[in-house]
Amino acid sequence: MKKSTEITGLPIISIQEGQEIGTVKTLVINPEKGSIDFLTIEHEDWQVSVKAIPFKKIIGIGEYAVTVESDRAVIDLNEIPIANQLVNKKIRIIQTKVMTRKGQLLGETAEFYTDEDTGNILGVEIQLSDDASAVLAAEEILTYGKDILIVKEDASERFLNSVSLLNPITSNEVLPSEGENMGQLQSLKNKQMELLVGKELEANIYDLNGNILFPSGRILSEQDVQKAQEEGPNVVVNLSMNVNA
Repeated sequence: MKKSTEITGLPIISIQEGQEIGTVKTLVINPEKGSIDFLTIEHEDWQVSVKAIPFKKIIGIGEYAVTVESDRAVIDLNEIPIANQLVNKKIRIIQTKVMTRKGQLLGETAEFYTDEDTGNILGVEIQLSDDASAVLAAEEILTYGKDILIVKEDASERFLNSVSLLNPITSNEVLPSEGENMGQLQSLKNKQMELLVGKELEANIYDLNGNILFPSGRILSEQDVQKAQEEGPNVVVNLSMNVNA
């Protein structure tokens, strides 16, 4: 698994020629598939047309370089209509708003993670507030838009507290036990308590039935945060996004 910032800027090495053929400039997202389909290339000698490498032509993405079999993996986007269309869509994931299908704003994406073998997007990291973030698996994402990521209505109920949980499970890996999961949940609740107690609300917070749970201007107590946690993740997210810094 790689985060996007670990791929952009890497040199691209041709194995057959044993030389660098450019560096990764951008990751081209296919919004229908939820995957990286191409890497555009930056090279000082290519000023007129945009060059790219299909993800399926990549041999490996390491810590220091992206490798391809030969420079024949490089294509001119003007000659491949579907690739050119994807580039022109300008789908970006980082710094896009994350919103549920019913219009609730959850936060803003800070990073996304991909399977370096397939190019499939595994999940995103969402900045919920200045002090809080969460990880969301790709299966919760409905639409990759130019400016907004649309997710399932109850996606916040399945926030993950670790990027490592996005990794596909292999036969050698062991699922967390129920006790470990409970421990992780309690740790998350303790962190929420630490971040929210003593903060002043800058907007009314509503329960799931639309009733005011906490009024604007309220200084949150431990009991308030506990009550919000009992209401569910959506309420905690709203608290996090509507308190003073």
